[in-house]
Amino acid sequence: MSAMEKIFEKSLLYDFYGELLTDHQKEVYGEYIHEDLSVTELSQILGISRQGAHDMVRRCDRILHGYEEKLHLVAHFLQIKKMVSEVREIALRAAAADSSEQVRSSMDRIVKLSEDILEEY
Repeated sequence: MSAMEKIFEKSLLYDFYGELLTDHQKEVYGEYIHEDLSVTELSQILGISRQGAHDMVRRCDRILHGYEEKLHLVAHFLQIKKMVSEVREIALRAAAADSSEQVRSSMDRIVKLSEDILEEY
């Protein structure tokens, strides 16, 4: 997994399960994820040791991964997003292949709905 994929995964886990962390954990991990801070920068900003910041980030990672292992909300979200993208592509191909106004209108509506879903989530 690339560094960018890891960042994306951590961000999704935090978005889905962050509210289940304690306030202190949310503060530390939120700064780490959303501000892309190193543990050294994090420790300086929050006034805690570098080791304390490192331990907190690792603990939060384990907690969030544990929630995902039990609930699979992120996996379901990504699967739904993939399926909606596929529906959009099928509708685009169908609209391009059929010249009737009714079919094109229906496919355009499907494309619009799928794009709205993908943008929202």
